[in-house]
Amino acid sequence: MTRIPGAEQTPDGPAYQGRLLDRPDEEVVDQGAPFDVRTLITRRGILGLVGVGLGTAALAACAPLSSAGTTSTATPTPSTTGATGSTPSTLPAGEIPDETAGPYPGDGSNGPDVLEQSGIVRSDLRTSIGSSTAVEGVPLTFTLRVTDMANGDAPFAGVAVYAWHCDAQGRYSMYSEGVEDETWLRGVQVADANGQVTFTSIVPGCYSGRWPHIHFEVYPSIDDITDAGSAIATSQLAMPEAPLTDVYALAAYDGSARNLSQVTLSSDNVFGDDGGALQVATVTGDTTGGYTAALAVRVDTTTTPSAGQAPGGRR
Repeated sequence: MTRIPGAEQTPDGPAYQGRLLDRPDEEVVDQGAPFDVRTLITRRGILGLVGVGLGTAALAACAPLSSAGTTSTATPTPSTTGATGSTPSTLPAGEIPDETAGPYPGDGSNGPDVLEQSGIVRSDLRTSIGSSTAVEGVPLTFTLRVTDMANGDAPFAGVAVYAWHCDAQGRYSMYSEGVEDETWLRGVQVADANGQVTFTSIVPGCYSGRWPHIHFEVYPSIDDITDAGSAIATSQLAMPEAPLTDVYALAAYDGSARNLSQVTLSSDNVFGDDGGALQVATVTGDTTGGYTAALAVRVDTTTTPSAGQAPGGRR
C-alpha cells in the first residue's frame, strides 16, 4: 500500500520536512512538483510516496526549460505582504551562478566607478546620486536574500550588495550615449540580520540580444566595494516573462516587446546554460501598483569567483 505522507502543524501553518506547504488546505501529495523538488524528495521517493501521476509531474519539472515563461523549481517563493516587497523564503538547489559583470559595471573594472561616490549606499535607485529626477518606468521593488553556504546557509549579514541595470529604453547610466553623466539605477545596500537587501527601482527594459535582467555583485563588507576584485559573487537576476507582457505594452518601454520576442531564457547568452534555473526571480504585482521581486542568492566563499568582463558584447 502506498503511504501518504502527513504534514506537521507549526505556528506558521502546516509543513513537511521543515517547509511550509504551498497549498496549506491540501494534502502533502497535492502540493505540486515544485514543492516536491524544493523539499529534495528523490525521484524514486516521489514515485514511492504518491504513485506514477505525481512522479511524472515532478520529473517534468526537473527537465530543461522549454520556454522563456517557465520558471525554475528552485525559484524562491516570496511572501505576499505587499508594500515592503517580497521576501525569498526557500533556498535554490545550488550556488548562484557566476555571471559576467558586462561592459557597463560602473565598479571601476571597466572605466567609470560609481562605488567611489558618496551617496552610492542607498535603497532607491530611481534617481542619479544627488538628483530628485526619477527615471521613467514601472516601479519594481526587489529583494535579494544572501546566504553563506560555507556556514550552513546562515544569513550572510553584513555583506554589501551592489545592484545595477538598464532603464526602460535599455540604456545604462554612465555609459550609454546621452546619459554618461547620470548614475541612476545603481546602488549599494548592506545585508541585514536576515541576509537581505531590498532596492526600489523600475522594471528593466529589454534590449536586443539579452533577456531582461538585473546585475549584482556581493562584497564581503561595505569597506570592500571600492575594489571590484574583492567581490565574492557576481551574478544576474532574470525577470520572469509573465509580468513583462503588460509592462512592455506601455509607451515608456517602446521596443522592448519586439526585442523580447526575439530572445528566450534558453537562447540568452548568459542564462542559456540552464535557462536561468537558479536566477529567475519570483515576481508579483501589476503595472498600476508596481511589482515586487524576490531571489535567494546562495554564496559559497570556498569557491573562486569566475565572473569577469563581457566577451563579445555580453552585458
